[in-house]
Amino acid sequence: MDASVAPLFRHVEEPTAAAVARPSREDAEAAVRTLIAWAGDDPGREGLIDTPKRVVRAYEELFGGYREDAAAFLERTFSETGGYDDMVLVRDISFHSHCEHHMVPFFGRAHVAYVPIDRVVGLSKIARIVDAFARRLQTQEHLTAQIVSTLDEVLKPRGVAVLIEAEHMCMTMRGVQKAGASTMTTQFTGVFRDDPAEQARFMTLLRQGRG
Repeated sequence: MDASVAPLFRHVEEPTAAAVARPSREDAEAAVRTLIAWAGDDPGREGLIDTPKRVVRAYEELFGGYREDAAAFLERTFSETGGYDDMVLVRDISFHSHCEHHMVPFFGRAHVAYVPIDRVVGLSKIARIVDAFARRLQTQEHLTAQIVSTLDEVLKPRGVAVLIEAEHMCMTMRGVQKAGASTMTTQFTGVFRDDPAEQARFMTLLRQGRG
């Protein structure tokens, strides 16, 4: 999209665990060895001796969202929209996250819509916002709210709608062990919250083409 570009204000995210002194890589690897031993295996055996290093490297990727400012993805917007002022919907954004209660994965799809006022944002940036928040210890409810509040506060559109559907391994692998159970969360602002017709249109667009 060829368009003029305008910076937006820098969003300040809510406080995170960054206030706590971050352990060293050696400390993290030692913690993994402790967990292996606690589980009942020998962290010194051949198959596990390099596992602590691998786990720490994996955690750097899986929890990389702590090192990203999600709102920074919205710092540039585009004004050449040809007068477009209707819903922008990006659906089926795949994501994976980790439950903050058990530190096991949950994964699914996020559907994000907003109604712009004069300016739009690059579509890939919406997916990047989802990933930035998903790659942290999360609850699905909090993840939904963070995506909505970031888009609402930075873009200041006429409204934001987010629906997330996910499967939680803390329900599949442990506890009630109900494989295939899914959880759906939604949050709406602006026209999506105040106008039932707009909310219904959002839901209808999500269902279209799904057979």
